[in-house]
Amino acid sequence: MTATEVPATTTTTKGLHPGLTRRQISMMGLGGAIGAGLFVGSGQAIGLAGPAVLISFLVAGTIVVLVMAMLAEMVAARPSSGAFSSYAQKAMGRSAGSAVGWLYWIQLVVVIAAEATGAAGIVAGWVPAVPAWMWVLIFVVALTAVNLFGVRNYGRFEFWFAAIKVAAIILFLIVGACAIVGLVPGVPATGIGNLVAEGGFAPQGITGIAAALLIVVFAFGGTEVVAIAAAESDDPSRNIRRIVREVMVRIIVFYLGSIFVIVAVLPWNDPAVLDGPFSAVLATVRVPGVDLVMSLIVVIALLSAMNANIYGASRMAFSLGERGLAPIAATRTSAKGVPYVAVLASVAFGFVTVGLNWAFPDVVLPALLNVVGSTLLVIWTSTAVAQIILRRRADRAGEEMPMRMWGFPWLSWLCLALLAGVVALAMVDPAARIQLLLTLGLTGVLLLIARVTRGSARLGVVRPDVARNDAVRD
Repeated sequence: MTATEVPATTTTTKGLHPGLTRRQISMMGLGGAIGAGLFVGSGQAIGLAGPAVLISFLVAGTIVVLVMAMLAEMVAARPSSGAFSSYAQKAMGRSAGSAVGWLYWIQLVVVIAAEATGAAGIVAGWVPAVPAWMWVLIFVVALTAVNLFGVRNYGRFEFWFAAIKVAAIILFLIVGACAIVGLVPGVPATGIGNLVAEGGFAPQGITGIAAALLIVVFAFGGTEVVAIAAAESDDPSRNIRRIVREVMVRIIVFYLGSIFVIVAVLPWNDPAVLDGPFSAVLATVRVPGVDLVMSLIVVIALLSAMNANIYGASRMAFSLGERGLAPIAATRTSAKGVPYVAVLASVAFGFVTVGLNWAFPDVVLPALLNVVGSTLLVIWTSTAVAQIILRRRADRAGEEMPMRMWGFPWLSWLCLALLAGVVALAMVDPAARIQLLLTLGLTGVLLLIARVTRGSARLGVVRPDVARNDAVRD
């Protein structure tokens, strides 16, 4: 066995059941990315960069496109529910695969709780008689049930969740375009003068663009779930190519199109933009009940992302268990092919959050968001490094690959350079620097734990066969 080979494993369970269609996985990618980061967080980014926030979104979008292309190449060659964790292990060894997998799982576990808390806060405002902590409990129980019913039912549920968000974005783009050219009755055409008014296109200069990039780049998180979901489709190698192409094009169009509409219709420094950019635009064109409409869409966006994250976290835990990097219980599946132990473990913290929301209702959400930090940067960087290593290894061996990323190795190195630039920006921003250092510290701890626990099979924690094979790789 080579020093980087991921061993084949056997399992005492029936395993996962392919049940997702290409269209469902494509919508999952869109649903994971189109969330509160776009609907709410974009206002903060616009306030930092002005209309030049379009550059920030373009840079972040470029990073996402390159990461998705690299993932597509690796998924087409080796579909795996562990996705980037599996590829990090194959390229860089057991410790790297373990650290990336656990880091992703921890990130999603925290995000699941944060999304439930955010959605509960909004809904509690509609129904004051029901406290926010009760709504957190309702959301966690409901979406846990959805994920336990089988991947086919989950796929249908998430498809319609994501479809509502996509429809909302499309309608927003249509309304915004009509406002710009003057097709909204009783509302004068706004044109595109706001792109250069109030201090010019880049009123805060390169500093503002860079500061906005730190916010924008995390808004694209969630697209990587398609790499995990592809393993449960009927033909992963063929499906992933079309899925990634569809997700990349649509996300770029939706994100850039929406931001263009916002900064064209309204002055970038309008206080309403900071509070809620989408609501501000719809209020300008006199859409009735705009606050309720946008609140409903944000709740749907949060619950959709939460649903996808429960799926992603459970499949990552399942993969870690199969590779001997997590307790073997994580590989247990139901008759419908659902890794129910992994699902329940992934939502456990969500139930803990119910109590936290009851005891500390005003501090839970900010605290959870700070814990997540910069994990996405580590995961994307590991993906790029793994792709470069595995692609060069395949080329040297003359290996046939179903899909090859274009522009290799230059675009792969460009992606790493852009990620390094984001890290450098984070290090000069006090708040971002703390999050990044905490993330790097957590990654270091996970790497250390992976090395220390190589012999854990002797304690009956992981599969003995996997542990024996892994011991020769680190």
